[in-house]
Amino acid sequence: MSARGPRLEFAVGAFLLLALASLLVLAIASTNGRFGFGESTYTLQARFTNLGQLRPMAPVKIGGVAIGKVESISLDPKRLDALVVLSIDSRYVDLPNDTSAAILTGGLLGESYVGLQPGGSPDVLKPGDEIAFTTPAVDLIQMAGKYIFGGTGTAPAAGEGASPSDTTSESPSP
Repeated sequence: MSARGPRLEFAVGAFLLLALASLLVLAIASTNGRFGFGESTYTLQARFTNLGQLRPMAPVKIGGVAIGKVESISLDPKRLDALVVLSIDSRYVDLPNDTSAAILTGGLLGESYVGLQPGGSPDVLKPGDEIAFTTPAVDLIQMAGKYIFGGTGTAPAAGEGASPSDTTSESPSP
């Protein structure tokens, strides 16, 4: 056996350990250092008429700082709106009961998340409470269509267009 064999085996082993260590660092970084073991959280509920691209596990943020995640999304069969269950870190248990929730997007085509805006009430939301003030997701396609077609999204019916006499300017009478 040549002397090159043990060196090659050592190099391959060192490379393998480095690769495994890199994967561990990637796993820790992608979960923000939380693996779901023993996390202390509480749930809040919010109702929205339009979720856009919101998905379970999307972040819940206040001022750009993640404080929780979307636990589940379901449809209320009676009110026919989306019921979103939010899992909030227990460090943020003192959210005022007039906190508002909105579905926002990080960038033009970024991920959707729930943004919370705390109010000024001295009373706080209790675990399981529903956030009363919500804003649905903005549909960019619908908004662009309204802008392109003059804000109403409907074209005038035949015979309702402007006549040539409507386009002449008249001077105001005193």
